Amino acid sequence: MSPEIIKEFVIASHFDLAKVKTMLAEDPSLLNVEHQWGPNDFESGIGAAAHVGNRAIAEFFLAQGVSSNICVAAMLGHAAEVKGFLEGDASLANAKGAHGIPVMFHAAMSGDTAVTDLLRDYGCNEGYSGALHGAISYGHKNMTVWLLDNGVKDLQAQNYQGKTPLQNAIDSNQPEIADLLRERGAQ
Repeated sequence: MSPEIIKEFVIASHFDLAKVKTMLAEDPSLLNVEHQWGPNDFESGIGAAAHVGNRAIAEFFLAQGVSSNICVAAMLGHAAEVKGFLEGDASLANAKGAHGIPVMFHAAMSGDTAVTDLLRDYGCNEGYSGALHGAISYGHKNMTVWLLDNGVKDLQAQNYQGKTPLQNAIDSNQPEIADLLRERGAQ
């Protein structure tokens, strides 16, 4: 299989379920492939869906028999599954998904603070500041509060677009979250 086809499939797995289905119908061996972006940066289709919070594509992969992992379970808000992963290996509380994105970011996209409680209780000590962007991207005020109360150290943490959490909240028309961030000292 060509690296170009693998790359095309993984890119589609971020946002284009129809294309994922079409490509899999043409070549079912794509289901579990990984594209290598760099020396230590491998991304599968389900990993692509997980780090952008694309529930429909992640659930499609799971329905096709692709194995879950803690980042996928956290993004989907599957607290019981996350707990199972952590009980098996507590170090997964600081796991990283595709592109080295921390599991806390994945959990923040779910909006489910039961998942972030589990991660914290099992020793998660990284990714809180960046996770603000995950919570804000999906309008999760409750998660934004949780992150601010439980480990955010940098209110100026930039996302992949170079935006701070406050800029992200303003640009995505979330005045309540923007006000909350200002109350906590964001500028």
